[in-house]
Amino acid sequence: MSNPCREVITLQLGHYSNFVGAHWWNLQDATLSYDPDVLPGVSPEVDVPHSDVLFREGQTLGGHVTYTPRLIAMDVNGSLRTLRQEGCLYDPGGDISAVTWDGSLMIHKESPTAKNSFLEDLDNLETLAEADVNSSQPGYSGLGGVASATSQVSPIQKDYKLEGSVKVWSDFLRIHLHPRTVSVIHQYNHDGEAHRLRAFDQGEALLQGLLLEELEDKLHFFAEECDYLQGFQVLCDISDGFSGLGSKVTEMLQDSYSGKGILTWGLSPVSYSNSTPVKELCHQLNCTVGTVHLARNSSFFCPLSLRGSLSRKHSSPTTFPHLTYDPSLWYHSSAVLALALDALTLPYRMRNNSTPMYQVAETLAVSGRKVVAAYGAIPFPMMQGASLFDALSSCTDALPWKPLSTCPEATDGRCYGQLVTLKGFEGQRLTSSPAPGCVPPSPLHSGEDVLASYISSFYPSCPLALRLASAPSRLSPPFPQIFSESLDARGFLHSQQPPPNTAAPLVSSAPVLTSLQSGPALGSWLTELHRGISALDLRRLAPSYLSEISEYQETLEQLRVLAQCYRDDSSGAMCSSEEDDDD
Repeated sequence: MSNPCREVITLQLGHYSNFVGAHWWNLQDATLSYDPDVLPGVSPEVDVPHSDVLFREGQTLGGHVTYTPRLIAMDVNGSLRTLRQEGCLYDPGGDISAVTWDGSLMIHKESPTAKNSFLEDLDNLETLAEADVNSSQPGYSGLGGVASATSQVSPIQKDYKLEGSVKVWSDFLRIHLHPRTVSVIHQYNHDGEAHRLRAFDQGEALLQGLLLEELEDKLHFFAEECDYLQGFQVLCDISDGFSGLGSKVTEMLQDSYSGKGILTWGLSPVSYSNSTPVKELCHQLNCTVGTVHLARNSSFFCPLSLRGSLSRKHSSPTTFPHLTYDPSLWYHSSAVLALALDALTLPYRMRNNSTPMYQVAETLAVSGRKVVAAYGAIPFPMMQGASLFDALSSCTDALPWKPLSTCPEATDGRCYGQLVTLKGFEGQRLTSSPAPGCVPPSPLHSGEDVLASYISSFYPSCPLALRLASAPSRLSPPFPQIFSESLDARGFLHSQQPPPNTAAPLVSSAPVLTSLQSGPALGSWLTELHRGISALDLRRLAPSYLSEISEYQETLEQLRVLAQCYRDDSSGAMCSSEEDDDD
């Protein structure tokens, strides 16, 4: 039975979160249909996400239909470049005839920031699309007069190679945003060393006055037009001051929207430019304190990073067998995390038989264990023409996924709960098809049976929830081509070696396998965070980084108690215990 639309409001807090969000919204946009003969924003594929969960329908001043994300994005001054904070969907486009003032006018125009090749192509296609819409189909314009612009960019399949030109997240954003989406924090700067939002306490202090009123106004605008708001997905930087802002934002959501799901994804890049030992120490402090506060105020909290470790100890970034990404480039690492997030968030976005946010949280965040870890196979190694059973049979020694939360996976098969999502096996068989007269290698009859049997061989007593979707993540330009030559255009492994000197195809989709887990491994991970932060010499930090030592000590205690929740002998009562750790 089809579920009613359960809307989700997305909040992106911080520059790296907006990097990941820009890629993620590009992925969502690539699956939408703007054909006026089809319901706007709805893809004809039945198992793809329900776009109305994430997008809202509106109308321009000229009466054109728009489809924009139900999104609030917060960043600091200087982080937008070519993107206008108010957007360009609902203004008269510089048409003086739309101005009602009868007196004389003097117009001052600032020289625009130079755009990269992708944005220039997008502008040209939008101009052509708008002219075509205005002449042939007045009244319908998809994305505000550019209904077919993005759909025309996809077939180009051009590798823009933006690695050298991407400075901010808007440099590769495909979609238009609603005027109420972007909030700029003018007290802090994106560039330079002065007035940077570096500390948790600085971010905590921001949510008051005009910024609080602006956020509440935007939340009410998006929430009040929802028929059935299921909750909020929050993407929040945890390595800088946005971790403090995020803690206050999630606390406000918890107070103002009681009963709604708040699924928080704490994001951290692999590295920062011009980093120093003191800055790294501050990053670790922000991550640790942010983890405690964000977990407390959310239905669950999942850190997402390819760093390898959130501590100051040197660790290699996460690698994937069939990716060639550059970990130091935010444009690359955020693309990998966005691809993972597209699968991780799928269960509560599906058109049919979706799992509401609160139920996703209840599956994993049990007995106070509100921190969960993510793992992913990006892409999932599946050979063209083979079956899911065959793909999994080649991974019997170890699971194919890698850590996405800097938390190593348990090796003893202990886990309190797990949600596994596989998407992108379109056109592939799920069960093995034996030759006539041969005994089937497996008696399993469905993809769910095959995947459940495989996961259970590693986690025999773990409660398991599964979600399978055949539609892949569509990698439309300008998603970076960070894939190895072992993959074909659909992201599957080549069934036979390509001829020599053959140019590698542009990968336009990718199968992805992800897992969200709650288990004892997180207890060890949280304990390590506690030990690392306890050993910090706070006197090395500037006073602005930590204003109240007493509050800091209280946070350390909360972290210790949180780690205890993941012990095998723990219970819900232990999470509020004040007894000393006997480790």
